[in-house]
Amino acid sequence: MRPDRFTRFAAIDWSGQAVARPKGLTLAVAEAGHDAPLLVSRDNGWARQELADWISEHANEDMLIGLDLSPAFPFLDEDAYFPGWPETPPDARSLWALVERITADDSHLGSGSFVAHAEALRHFRQRGALGNLHPPGRGRLRKCEHGQRAMGLSPYSCFNLVGAAQVGKSSLTGMRVLHRLSGHVPIWPFDPVPEHGAVVVEIYTTLAAREAGVRRGISKLRDGPALDTALARLNSSPHAPLPRYDDHSTDAVLAAAWLRHAAHRPGLWQPVGLTKAIAQTEGWTFGVV
Repeated sequence: MRPDRFTRFAAIDWSGQAVARPKGLTLAVAEAGHDAPLLVSRDNGWARQELADWISEHANEDMLIGLDLSPAFPFLDEDAYFPGWPETPPDARSLWALVERITADDSHLGSGSFVAHAEALRHFRQRGALGNLHPPGRGRLRKCEHGQRAMGLSPYSCFNLVGAAQVGKSSLTGMRVLHRLSGHVPIWPFDPVPEHGAVVVEIYTTLAAREAGVRRGISKLRDGPALDTALARLNSSPHAPLPRYDDHSTDAVLAAAWLRHAAHRPGLWQPVGLTKAIAQTEGWTFGVV
């Protein structure tokens, strides 16, 4: 695979909010070159299914598409996603299928039925309830999340459903989208990267912010000058004014610029810690080496 083969770069800031059009769903696209990424908006905001359709519609383009979500739960530490549950899946695609089956009646590609499932809830930290199989502290982490910590980042366990930093619901709703994309658009590292066409990767927007020079403790940009300063560190021109400077918009714009800046590095496609077992169970965050 030629790391320089991509000509467009899209970043999607995700959300697990249980509504039809979550405010957090934001898409930005960068073309090859140095122009700043542009937001791609909908009048009433994006729905999760609409973003899945958008990705499918661009499957034949040489586009690198980053999704800010975890595509799977930790597996390698316990040799299972859900130890003690007879239905615990053996790999990520089976996990996506299980999540889809249990949440099939949830509106808007939601995830409520999964976190309420009698077996699944034993593993989650929810508001006012700690599952009896949830370990103390931050909870279980994937191998690449340990890699994120080694890079000075602060990942949260996908089994945490409490607080502003929780990523579990976003990840579960994202798994429903990945289930729909599976077999239609390659999803790295679960699929090999083809010579042509779109590829979906997991991104962590804080990683993009760090490389753009945003200091630790301030991972969110909320004004135009700060965004332009960060974009310049990624060899991007200043951006066109945004309708609003919220976390989701600036995260998507900066992450799209970072994907364009980083995608050509061979080492990011062959990280030292990524094994075949991890590639089929936990996945990997693009940019973690």
